[in-house]
Amino acid sequence: MTVALTGADLRYVIGDRTILDGVSVHASSGRILAVRGPSGAGKSSLLGILGGLIAPSGGTVTLDGTRLAPGGDLELRRRFGIVLQGFGLVAALTAHENVAVVLQAAGVPRADVSSRVESALERVGLTPVADHLIEDLSGGQQQRVAVARALVTTADVLLADEPTAQLDADNRELIVSLLVERARAGAAVVIASHDPDVVDACDDVLAL
Repeated sequence: MTVALTGADLRYVIGDRTILDGVSVHASSGRILAVRGPSGAGKSSLLGILGGLIAPSGGTVTLDGTRLAPGGDLELRRRFGIVLQGFGLVAALTAHENVAVVLQAAGVPRADVSSRVESALERVGLTPVADHLIEDLSGGQQQRVAVARALVTTADVLLADEPTAQLDADNRELIVSLLVERARAGAAVVIASHDPDVVDACDDVLAL
């Protein structure tokens, strides 16, 4: 299936501060788009808008021609996997439970949830801490839980905001390889990053 995520003439203003102005972006299946730029350039805001988490002040976002907006079509939103810069994990739940919750919300049969979660955590090297509370994990481990949560649904679109920021070299390489794998499997992947090694691994680059 071909996937096309498009942001047209996007504008985002908070108070008297213009974060984004006239930004257009296109991400397609099988490719990884890197969004790069210095801190404060609007990378996180752009990913939030593309994922339907933030309403733009102007412009439109469409997925396969259907307009996306916060609070919009639930089935459309389920086609996204998102790695937030702040991870967005529930501290009082375990790593396993944090990954499982997205499958449960998507209506995956209970019998299939556990095996899929275990596989996702194994792929990011977190099997030994699967039953540990998020609040007891390091920042790098929490980041990998967030990646596992985004990957477990095999979403059509994967948005990752600085997914390697707190990782050492080996784990950074692992996570990048998993994101590349998802793209090659047909997903449209967008990564916001200031890491030149991550940007070099992408197919296309949007500089803010």
